[in-house]
Amino acid sequence: MLSASEKSEHVALAPDSAERQRLLTENLQEVRYIARRIHDRLPSHVPFDDLVHAGILGLIDAVDRFDPGKNVQLKSYARFRIRGAILDSLRQMDWSPRNLRRQARRIEEAVRELSAELGHAPSEPEIALKLGLPLEDFQILLGDLRSLDIGSLQAQFEATGEEAASVVATRLEEDPFQTTLRTELRVLLSGAIEELDAKERQVLGLYYLEELTMKEVGVIMGVGESRVSQIHTAALLRLRARLGDRVGSSPGTRNARHAENVPAKEDS
Repeated sequence: MLSASEKSEHVALAPDSAERQRLLTENLQEVRYIARRIHDRLPSHVPFDDLVHAGILGLIDAVDRFDPGKNVQLKSYARFRIRGAILDSLRQMDWSPRNLRRQARRIEEAVRELSAELGHAPSEPEIALKLGLPLEDFQILLGDLRSLDIGSLQAQFEATGEEAASVVATRLEEDPFQTTLRTELRVLLSGAIEELDAKERQVLGLYYLEELTMKEVGVIMGVGESRVSQIHTAALLRLRARLGDRVGSSPGTRNARHAENVPAKEDS
């Protein structure tokens, strides 16, 4: 709950009705753009309009909470709030079948085991062989799993540039340990991306950095939209598996788990 002083400050910063309506109207197209990008990787039974509705609520929240004093553009801050609102609504819907989540975990485990055995990131044929699946069936499974890539790992890619600044500007100040740990995780992610094959790095770059649609990425790469989706899903599953290994062996994350498990010293 806001204190009296915080309420006064919020009222002072809030735009008047006409300005608020203008800001909402100007950014409605951004809501549909973000909702469309997310919906492209969801099962067909998830209504697009539901994502738009959730995104509009996020936009309203962004406009009402926006503080120009944070030196962050409203559009950057709004994108962060819109995407967060849509992802929150999807989590509440629990739209991803448990069987698909189990399949995703099987693939991640296979990637970890093959990486240890082969000494390099395994290819799709190698993963398919490990799972006992024909390559075509494995690629179909990757297409079915495309909806499970909505989450924290995806946010790592999309929180770049000014948008990352908006996250920092609205996050409570962290202690030095948390700041160091966050930096270390970013380094681990960058290293894991470098181990992906060229096609996977190209898909991630075009999709997240250039913000192209799956269809546009396919045109550039000379493959169909469904194949782009498969490569995208394979890349994220591979990254999750690699990050799981690296986080487990990282000094910072080991120290974090140790700190959580050490009992408090009793007063003498």
